[in-house]
Amino acid sequence: MFYDTKMIESTMEQVQNVYLMDSLPWVVGYSGGKDSTVLVQLIFQAIYNLPEERRHKKIYIISSDTLVETPLIIASINKTLMRIQSKALELELPIETHKVRPEVEKSFWSSIIGKGYPSPRQKFRWCTDRMKIDPANKFIKDKVDQFGEVIMVLGVRDSESATRAQVMENHTIDGKVLMRHSTLSNAYVYAPIRHFDLDDVWNYLLNEESPWGNDNFELHALYQNSSGGECPLIVDKDIKETAGSCGNSRFGCWTCTVVTEDKALNGFIESGEDWLRPLAVYRKWLSEIRDNRDMREKRRMNGSIYFVGQGEERELGLGPFTLEARKEILRKLLETQQEVINPYDPTYELISVEELKHIRKLWIDEGDWTDSLPRIYREVMGTDLDWDYNERSLFDDDQITALEFLCEKHGVNMQLMKKLVNVEKNYSGYRVRRGLFQEFDKILKQDWLHYGKVEGYKE
Repeated sequence: MFYDTKMIESTMEQVQNVYLMDSLPWVVGYSGGKDSTVLVQLIFQAIYNLPEERRHKKIYIISSDTLVETPLIIASINKTLMRIQSKALELELPIETHKVRPEVEKSFWSSIIGKGYPSPRQKFRWCTDRMKIDPANKFIKDKVDQFGEVIMVLGVRDSESATRAQVMENHTIDGKVLMRHSTLSNAYVYAPIRHFDLDDVWNYLLNEESPWGNDNFELHALYQNSSGGECPLIVDKDIKETAGSCGNSRFGCWTCTVVTEDKALNGFIESGEDWLRPLAVYRKWLSEIRDNRDMREKRRMNGSIYFVGQGEERELGLGPFTLEARKEILRKLLETQQEVINPYDPTYELISVEELKHIRKLWIDEGDWTDSLPRIYREVMGTDLDWDYNERSLFDDDQITALEFLCEKHGVNMQLMKKLVNVEKNYSGYRVRRGLFQEFDKILKQDWLHYGKVEGYKE
């Protein structure tokens, strides 16, 4: 293949000129894939070629760890970030590497197992915002607070799709190389390789050595054995809409249920990584149970009931996963964790202790008075964690049974009763319990008065 050295030299010169034109720090998105590798390598070389006194501002290279990344890829990204940081320190380059993660409240397992979110699908892809865009934007906003403005540097290309090219064109400022960020007013977007095509990407990577010592031929082999591309670090919601799912990508999440078949995970297994097979089995099961009516509530999270369809075909829609379903999802996840022996990282976990503790609190607040999460963990894992037992159950099993009987006798919804009791518990110990009755009123309106409310239905 023809290697266009002039185009590379021109791009590196542009990178240098944009870097030198102001004092705004750069935040560079790195996903571990081919495009972001080209991006970071070009920036690294361009800044290294500048005189030391002209390297006047920071470059932050950030990578998104959704906490459910394909294990082999996140291990590779971690290793690469360390190599980049080490080489930058050795060469005295103003480059820092960082990983951004979702807050525990917004993680994949906290959302599904904790709150009952259905696993993502194309029309309800809640995961991208919570797990990728929000953590990256938080990092950017922190730098905006520190410096006033920042430039976000992304490895996006016009040739990826006509829609992507149009979105990027809509954000381009006439006569400028910087684009407007769609949501962050004090951030600009710079896309140095937007004019590259696929051949340009590989020609550069296979003809230029990695400055931090990675083997780009290994990256090329990874793509040759894969049916998909990479999952870019997304910080712009308009660009997100053109990105599609990362489910067919080796650089996405192993839990992705947006696609029918996880070709990426299966590709790794077929390549000899048989230890990943339990993940593929679990991911398939998680996708299959999404539309299981027995595992979903009849009400949505706002307490309302809704129907889909019309006439005789009209049927009850699906709400979040039931608490019992979430217990089963957790149990199977822990069982899968027991099956997975990561040869590259013996400490590898499918779900973190922090997530488990947060999920436990969510369950208790929802009415899991038997405090079942520690028991499930102990039964599957054969050990215990350092639980905070201040969250112990409010009632013994026989007391709960008696309360269930009374609710049934008097026609009171047990779930409603649990929520009301939990509110009372949260206000116990306060001399002035301002807001207690407002909380009661909110729950009653949501769970009782909305009982007959139907959404999506017209007489």
